[in-house]
Amino acid sequence: MLNAQVEPYTKLRENLASRDRSLREKVVSLEEAASFVQDGMKVGIGGSTMSRTPMALLWEVIRQRRQDLSCSRCIVSTDGDLLFGSGASNHIITSWFAQGILWGLSKVMRLHVEKLGKNYEEWSHMGVGMRFRAGAMGVPFLPMRAMLGSGVLDQRPEAKPFDCPFTGEKLLLVPALNPDVALIHVQRCDAYGNAQIDGLQFMDIDLAMAANRVILTTERIVSNDQIRRAPDHTKIPFFCVDAVVEVPYGSAPHECFGLYEPMMKHMETYVAQVNGDPVNGMRDYLDRYFYGPASWNDYLALIGMEELLDASRKGRSIYND
Repeated sequence: MLNAQVEPYTKLRENLASRDRSLREKVVSLEEAASFVQDGMKVGIGGSTMSRTPMALLWEVIRQRRQDLSCSRCIVSTDGDLLFGSGASNHIITSWFAQGILWGLSKVMRLHVEKLGKNYEEWSHMGVGMRFRAGAMGVPFLPMRAMLGSGVLDQRPEAKPFDCPFTGEKLLLVPALNPDVALIHVQRCDAYGNAQIDGLQFMDIDLAMAANRVILTTERIVSNDQIRRAPDHTKIPFFCVDAVVEVPYGSAPHECFGLYEPMMKHMETYVAQVNGDPVNGMRDYLDRYFYGPASWNDYLALIGMEELLDASRKGRSIYND
């Protein structure tokens, strides 16, 4: 029977006490930010499905040839394909792993899990959220009911059925999830790391609180004065954050709410290529779009100005309807 690796509370407190939580500028390059991720680490990924994926950070992590990463995200899309296909990750924890609603299950994922020994650890969506919430609270587990009536529980011996000491009802205890580092993309933040998120927050707040280090990419860095004018919009505070990178279109070819929609022409081409040949198609895609470009701007140029502008027009139209 498997046991989830849960950090003792004293260790979590030691990690928290050792962090520099001062109000200081944290702006770094994309290359430096990705270097926070080292081989064998537990990596939490913000956003959900094709929404606010920290794609620029994943792009650079893959370019730096990281290996043996255990990656967790509430819902995984083509980011999981790329992590498995590049060899960066051998273990993905999530509630759903597909290329997107339009394309269904990924043939890349199936190849790596069914034939190449990669580990796809499936939880319910609530289960992933409660694991991050427990990690954020600094407790070793949280109780819930979800999964008790599901076949998913049969695949998760790490979760423990439990009789409530107050009501006698059957509950399920799920272990805390504390990533070594969290990668999160936001619409804007200041140089200190005060991050504002538009649209759905997904599990990013709990993820930021649960992780030992937090790396933010942002569409734009704004002044602290602008952040202070709308303090209720700040969802991730500076004392959680270790590095900030300004990366326009940092979720491309996925979407960033209010700014740009998914770049569907590129996504359609990608899916056809890797599903047609999960090995050679993925290798050729990585060679062209990840290892080939000298910079993130060069990567965006390969996607194409016409598609970027079209995605931006569609993304911003939500404020005009």
